[in-house]
Amino acid sequence: MARRALEASSFLSSRLLFSSTIAPLSKQIPSPLHDSIRNVQTLAYEEIQFSPDKPFNRTAFVFHGLLGSGRNWRTFSRSLASELQKRSPENEWRMVLVDLRNHGRSAEIKGFEPPHDISNAAKDVANLVKLQNWAWPDVVIGHSMGGKVALDFANSCAHGDYGQSAVLPKQLWVLDSVPGDVNSDHGSDEVEKVLHTLKSLPSPLPSRKWVVDHMLSLGFSKALSEWIGSNLKKSGETVTWSFDLDAAIDMFNSYRETNYWPLLEHPPKGLEIAVVQAEKSDRWQPDILQKLEALSKKGQISHEEGKVSFHVLPNAGHWVHVDNPKGLLEIMTPNFLS
Repeated sequence: MARRALEASSFLSSRLLFSSTIAPLSKQIPSPLHDSIRNVQTLAYEEIQFSPDKPFNRTAFVFHGLLGSGRNWRTFSRSLASELQKRSPENEWRMVLVDLRNHGRSAEIKGFEPPHDISNAAKDVANLVKLQNWAWPDVVIGHSMGGKVALDFANSCAHGDYGQSAVLPKQLWVLDSVPGDVNSDHGSDEVEKVLHTLKSLPSPLPSRKWVVDHMLSLGFSKALSEWIGSNLKKSGETVTWSFDLDAAIDMFNSYRETNYWPLLEHPPKGLEIAVVQAEKSDRWQPDILQKLEALSKKGQISHEEGKVSFHVLPNAGHWVHVDNPKGLLEIMTPNFLS
């Protein structure tokens, strides 16, 4: 009990930092592709360390899924930081939980230019690194839509889209996110129904309970309905969404259309892409799984390129960090960048 209390104390001291509120003025940076100067806005984020009083020497970025926010991954990220500390005490990991554009606290920040797509969501993260003058992340973890943002981020680093200062991550974790295009028959049909339902709701909304009860009455599961309700924030006597719904729909359409198979087929040297399939997820078709298995075997023998590894998380649906967080830790911790 004493040890748990000590760990909880160290976690409670994790720092909430809002780059936009600390520095509300946007900063001008040169475009890597042009000589023009453009204004860019940064993202909201949260930093977590197991021992906040110690300097960190490793950084992992964590990207949430559609309609989510960084705080959805707070508990798991704390557990991962703890396990990594036990396994490798000489490394102090910093977890940066990013609120992607139009989501969480970043939805309150103005200045994110359209189109609202996966590529621009990844570019926002690159701008965050530059504006904060950070070292580039060693590892990037992305769930669902965030998995494709992670893939785009690595692909853009490899192709020099973020300028000469950009450094390729050493490892990506793509959690229950199909690398190619996704149609409504392969796991996105329920998401479409949710988005259509949310679009039809009145604004402002009466209360969180009203939203949850309404979703339940339409046949959505209790877990999903309550999760949707958790994304509401108080606004006077009513509640509003903590995301920009219209822009989130644009991002969902981009998620469905983007294809990162070429990156997995030829990952740049020095990069490992670890793909995790949730055993009970409905997003995976047999041909996709066969392709990932083949790419995983190819990575074991190639010395000219990076590698792909493939893992299956048992007893978990799409919400991997909620359904089986212990199992996910057991997959990630021994395979995490040393």
